[in-house]
Amino acid sequence: MKDYPNSAVLVVDDEPGVRTALQLSFQRQGWRVETAAGAQEAIRKFACGPFPLVVTDVRMPDGNGVDVMHAVRNASPSTAVILLTAYGSVPEAVRAIRSGACDYLIKPVSFEQLRSAVERVMKQAGNCAELDPDCELVGRAPSLRRAIERARIAATTEADVLIEAESGTGKELLARYIHDMSDRATKSFVAVNCAAVPEQLLESELFGHAKGAFTGATAMKFGKFELANSGTLLLDEIGEMPLNLQPKLLRALQEREFERLGETRTTHVDIRVIATTNVSLRGRVEQGKFRADLYYRLNVIPLSLPPLRERREDIPTLAKFFAEKFAAQSRRPAQRLHPEFIQRLQAYAWPGNVRELLNYMRRVVVLNQTAELGPECLDQEFLELEQAVSSGSSIVQSDVVVPGTPIRHLERQLLEKTLGLTDGNRTRAAEMLGISLRTIRNKIREYGLPPRRFA
Repeated sequence: MKDYPNSAVLVVDDEPGVRTALQLSFQRQGWRVETAAGAQEAIRKFACGPFPLVVTDVRMPDGNGVDVMHAVRNASPSTAVILLTAYGSVPEAVRAIRSGACDYLIKPVSFEQLRSAVERVMKQAGNCAELDPDCELVGRAPSLRRAIERARIAATTEADVLIEAESGTGKELLARYIHDMSDRATKSFVAVNCAAVPEQLLESELFGHAKGAFTGATAMKFGKFELANSGTLLLDEIGEMPLNLQPKLLRALQEREFERLGETRTTHVDIRVIATTNVSLRGRVEQGKFRADLYYRLNVIPLSLPPLRERREDIPTLAKFFAEKFAAQSRRPAQRLHPEFIQRLQAYAWPGNVRELLNYMRRVVVLNQTAELGPECLDQEFLELEQAVSSGSSIVQSDVVVPGTPIRHLERQLLEKTLGLTDGNRTRAAEMLGISLRTIRNKIREYGLPPRRFA
């Protein structure tokens, strides 16, 4: 455990032996330690603080550690709280995470576990780094830091996770971060994009098939569930899962077993499941496009990531990070970023979120060999997007919307203009409209738009 000279920690536990052991461990590292034998005493002592860290038992005769945590957070949101319990279980860990704990440890706690937990939560609480080196989720915005903190704690459990956020915000990065911080870190991380695989092939992609199971099945194939055995399975864009396949997925998630297509033998797996979506699954349930029981099975630990427009204070850090990254890839010195260049980036809405900023910075760094990136480096495409997708503006702003116009007509018009704005780039158009790539493809076919133009 690193030294924390003169930092104060409040240790709360009704067992004298545990209090003494924790007190000695912290004192050896320079902490000033206060102890409390119960929840009410802890709340009174915290009021006389300040304490940057509180370590509290969950079950005590006069109250609950979660109640202590709530009182602490109400008085001092920046204080880190670690919960301890002798009655560890996934449901209890999930409740602790949802309540806002920074970490959750099961007794008996080893010195190494405590050391690692304290260093993690103090780094988070102290806002020591703009970049989390483990997951490349860059930024200081409180909403981002809360998401990373919840993901870090979720990684200590076996519970399934649902990440709901807009496209381009870093959902897969967060999923990989959870895997890398979990006990499964040395095992496989297997991802399948439910929106990218054709509907008729998705079942085989997930569960595999036997030789001869269907026309073209010339050999046996392992599915993603089987390949992820003992590791983590990422179900990306789960909101696009076909309705007729959802019952089999639900059974596989509940029982951790399935049958390959064309087989009757049941295969059992031990996996951690993380699902991501850029649409509201609750909304899909209300529309009858997603099973409610599957939604509740996935939504054990819900996480979200803020869109870039809601954390614009992170844009300078992100731009600098990407500029340095791509300069290093090009074997060139990192370029300085002119204040006006940064201001223009911050003023833009970034409908494609961090992914759009990343791709733009890659282009700017590659195309400009100057020592500094200034406003003159903003290319024509950015200037057009800046004008078309600024806050409060509309892509169809040049057209008059007549009351009574059929929705299909407006939808086609919006789709055509967005694809025109992106020079037919379907992926970018999907990000700007907040829909999946599969939906873009389906709409192009539905409205008979020229496939070569919008490839």
